[in-house]
Amino acid sequence: MNRSKYIIGLAVIVIIVAIGISIKSVDSQNDMVERGKYIVDAVAACGFCHTPRTGTEYNEDMYLAGHVANSPYSRYDMSLMQRGIFLASPATLTAFSGPFGSSFATNLTPDKETGLGEWTEDMFIKALRTGHHQGNVDNRKIFPPMPWKHYAQMNDSDLKAIWAYLRTIKPVKNEVSPVLNPMGRPY
Repeated sequence: MNRSKYIIGLAVIVIIVAIGISIKSVDSQNDMVERGKYIVDAVAACGFCHTPRTGTEYNEDMYLAGHVANSPYSRYDMSLMQRGIFLASPATLTAFSGPFGSSFATNLTPDKETGLGEWTEDMFIKALRTGHHQGNVDNRKIFPPMPWKHYAQMNDSDLKAIWAYLRTIKPVKNEVSPVLNPMGRPY
């Protein structure tokens, strides 16, 4: 009889500890998402380039969805260098043209076809560490003005928090143009 009470008491303790751990991990996940939101919106200012705008107002329906598919962008003219201008951008501030060609702010939403939906956390972190699309050095480089070298210095915890947050935002279907070389053709 004492043995069965002992086993029942032990089982109750194990269940209480498991529930406590489960609740703590949910809280930790929520904390991580909140930290990611803080980094994305306040510190890294990802929306500054990845959310299209009209004037000073962000298009909240396109939050972090990148350059709007097929929308116009400024083409760089090498004569701009003589005036000290190294980057041209349309009013949306989601496309950037310079001597390197033209790059377009990527869709960071979890859309599976046009965003980061098929990416893994490891791919995301490696992309920011290596400066290569999907973190694969055989893939194209991440082009200016994306400051990946600065983000590469973030600790793993911060990058994981950013990733956790990006997984929670509304997916937006938006096929962003590929990076174009100075002749206007895809790299």
